Amino acid sequence: MDRPGVPTGPGYTGPPDEPVAVRASDDERETVARVLNLAAGAGMLTLAEVDDRLARVYGSRTRAELVPLTADLPDHGRRLLAGAPDARGAARTGLRRHRGSILVVSLLLLGGWALGNHEPPGFWPAFPLAFLWLGVLTYARRVRRQRTSSTLPMWSPESR
Repeated sequence: MDRPGVPTGPGYTGPPDEPVAVRASDDERETVARVLNLAAGAGMLTLAEVDDRLARVYGSRTRAELVPLTADLPDHGRRLLAGAPDARGAARTGLRRHRGSILVVSLLLLGGWALGNHEPPGFWPAFPLAFLWLGVLTYARRVRRQRTSSTLPMWSPESR
């Protein structure tokens, strides 16, 4: 039986229960560096601590090396990332784009109904419109909730 993170297969020659050291991507290193800079800006880390940790971030090769760098920060820095102005702005921009595309589809549905011969009888666009706008409301709630919480970062031990 395969277990996540444990290598198996005909080409693997190492110990059977040794976990794989998953390599960290540049994006993951940049995210950790951003968390550390935001923590320093919030007064959680001194400049000396940030310098030391940033050197370790950019020297890291695996995700496991990134975990201890944010372990002493509340929620591994998730709330700092979610509360960053550019993260909130990107979420609001995404919501505006989503809302705009749903508005165009809604107008097309209403136009098709108004110009059609009303077969089937009744206001048939009500059902697709309800589902489309329910999706917009759900998206908006998620954007609002993002201010206070976020998904676990990939380097966080709880996300494995």
